Amino acid sequence: MTNRQIHLGLLAQPQGDHPAGWLKSRAPLDAATDIDYYRSVAQLAEQGLFDLFFIADTPATRTDNLHVHSRNPEYNNRFEPITLLSAIAGATRHIGLGATASTSFYEPYNIARLFASLDHISHGRAGWNVVTSANDYAARNYGLDKLPPHDERYVKAHEFYRLVESLWDTWEDDAFVYDRESVTYYDPAKYHVTEHEGKYFKLFGGLNIRRTPQGRPVIIQAGSSETGKNFAAETAEVVFASDPTLAAGKTFYTDLKGRLAQFGRAPDDLKILAGLSVMIGESEAEAQDKYQELQRLIHPDVGIMRLSADLETDLSGLPLDEPVPVSMIPTKANFHQSYFNMIAEMIRAQKLTLRQLYAAYERGKVTLCGTPAGIADHMMEWMESDAADGFMMSFHVVPDDLSDFITQVVPELQRRGVYRKAYSGNTLREHLGLARPANRHSR
Repeated sequence: MTNRQIHLGLLAQPQGDHPAGWLKSRAPLDAATDIDYYRSVAQLAEQGLFDLFFIADTPATRTDNLHVHSRNPEYNNRFEPITLLSAIAGATRHIGLGATASTSFYEPYNIARLFASLDHISHGRAGWNVVTSANDYAARNYGLDKLPPHDERYVKAHEFYRLVESLWDTWEDDAFVYDRESVTYYDPAKYHVTEHEGKYFKLFGGLNIRRTPQGRPVIIQAGSSETGKNFAAETAEVVFASDPTLAAGKTFYTDLKGRLAQFGRAPDDLKILAGLSVMIGESEAEAQDKYQELQRLIHPDVGIMRLSADLETDLSGLPLDEPVPVSMIPTKANFHQSYFNMIAEMIRAQKLTLRQLYAAYERGKVTLCGTPAGIADHMMEWMESDAADGFMMSFHVVPDDLSDFITQVVPELQRRGVYRKAYSGNTLREHLGLARPANRHSR
């Protein structure tokens, strides 16, 4: 029996993360822009004692193949995530609030200010998912024809991140004295300018808000390339993993944790959350039936579109019921390398038809069909095998599947002593067992 506690994040999609989830969801049809509904989902996750409520984002909608995209709400009708989380903060008390924001399309000062504000508004629950973006639709919204190459985006991201980190240390923790008698609002000696001129950014100034409750928001990443893993080992505090098997999860976990020492970091300074979806039933067969019913609702246009996007090639002209030719696999990926590699391996090793391929592909997670006890067994096995520190949960149909997990699986994990029965802290760092970073200028 492990003594480690399982950490849980929720990948929050309003009607569910499955491409056909919106067809079965009991959520309002306009849930994507219903703030009261979003608040209710965040409150439900907080009742389940989740560490993190997380909003994935891309600053783009699709501009082509609209007849296909109209069948799937994945990239359309979405709140800007930091605005959304600020609105949710007042309706929750404990759960962490994380969001994606791209280093390709913001300025460092914008990100520093937005997430510092969110950390104050939420009393220390903010997390920033540092991404470089992975589609050219977003690039075109910002005056580019296409994204720069993968490794170049990471070089820029590194410079970007270091500037944000510096701006978050503009003020020492005790800089604001608020002394009316001496007419002193802050101590000027505890204010520090960031001055920088680099390859991508030039900056001279400081953040116009005091240091945040967490010192800085929790840093989240999901890169799986060599460049991405090195960046995560240097800077990330939470990493979302996308390995479909226990063996692959252990390899990734050992690899990434093993890179921390070269940056002066300890293994517990980084939490790895494996992607996981669950379908719960009174038996494994019942759960599998529920899942297959949902899989059958995936429209072929949507299934092919999702595969084509992540394999970075057009599969739309192929027969549905014949194996996908290995020759269709491009030589390399420029966007999501882990998703690309997953599809390529399925084509090479499993010889699946196009229909079978889109029904089996789950984009960086595994759907576990089983009983509450069986699901708890799976989660504990990954923890005890050092394949994860917890799980990034994405539920196919929301709110139903989330509610089932909280009422059936969470009590089982609590009974086994591997999941909290109450929040013991108030900040996201406290939930995750992460230290509050010292200000670099403090003496």
